[in-house]
Amino acid sequence: MAVNYSAKEEADGHPAGAGPGGGAAAGGGGAVKTRKPDNTAFKQQRLPAWQPILTAGTVLPAFFIIGLIFIPIGIGIFVTSNNIREYEIDYTGIEPSSPCNKCLNVSWDSTPPCTCTINFTLEHSFESNVFMYYGLSNFYQNHRRYVKSRDDSQLNGDNSSLLNPSKECEPYRTNEDKPIAPCGAIANSMFNDTLELYHIENDTRTAITLIKKGIAWWTDKNVKFRNPTGDGNNLTALFQGTTKPVNWPKPVYMLDSEPDNNGFINEDFIVWMRTAALPTFRKLYRLIERKSNLQPTLQAGKYSLDITYNYPVHSFDGRKRMILSTISWMGGKNPFLGIAYITVGSICFFLGVVLLIIHHKYGNRNTSADIPN
Repeated sequence: MAVNYSAKEEADGHPAGAGPGGGAAAGGGGAVKTRKPDNTAFKQQRLPAWQPILTAGTVLPAFFIIGLIFIPIGIGIFVTSNNIREYEIDYTGIEPSSPCNKCLNVSWDSTPPCTCTINFTLEHSFESNVFMYYGLSNFYQNHRRYVKSRDDSQLNGDNSSLLNPSKECEPYRTNEDKPIAPCGAIANSMFNDTLELYHIENDTRTAITLIKKGIAWWTDKNVKFRNPTGDGNNLTALFQGTTKPVNWPKPVYMLDSEPDNNGFINEDFIVWMRTAALPTFRKLYRLIERKSNLQPTLQAGKYSLDITYNYPVHSFDGRKRMILSTISWMGGKNPFLGIAYITVGSICFFLGVVLLIIHHKYGNRNTSADIPN
């Protein structure tokens, strides 16, 4: 059967046959369907609108204001960044003359561990608190499988996950038919070099106190990482039935002698588990607090760095370094931010001058394209 179709009637909201004399109306007066939007300001597009009109009087001041604001801010940030003291030592041992060259081909299970000492001189004193970092290069912690290779439930102290880790940890999930704690590739590759700093004065070495607590984020230390729960606080018993990661020299419950810095809540371990976004990165290793306002934290002079070289990087062409740095209100040394502000401000100011010249030279001319009334 052919059905007549009226586009006009449907557009008006009255389908064919549904009019006053149609069958639908005659069949009982049912509700008339319509596609017409409601008569509201939103659906009928009657809401008030504002559109900026870009003229020389509004654009030129905007360029000059941005330039005058960004340039001083950039100069301030750049000067602040340059005032931060920073000293870096590469102790990979690639160069034959390096004291650590003998440790270049060290393995994870080298016995006894290889040690080396690097002497250096600080030309300027470090006045405020000093942060000691270790840095790695060509180490891709951002690899997708590497980032996923962990069990957050296990690290949060869940007893069932302790003995039955997530399959994401493969191939570092079990070893010798025992579950690994902590499991995964991130934990298995934990940085384990030992760094000790000494001040040399009159041929006498004085150890610099390195603080190992307070280097991890508070939320990581108190929320994300927890030891398993059970009867008593004996970590050896709580981790019973598990085994250490393959590349670790000792189990997780022997990372530190202090109970509040042992096991999954060890701060060196927590810092390492927060993966870096770039292949060249640094992580906080120790803190050096200022003892007196009358003396700098690290005086200018001679120092030595004793290294227990446990972490192999030569196999993947990596580099290792130790960094001493102070901080400011904007964090660590970062000249890029100040340069970026100065660059953007200078470009805006330059464009403002160029557009002002163009406007002054051509702005008052009558255009021939105007349509007469």
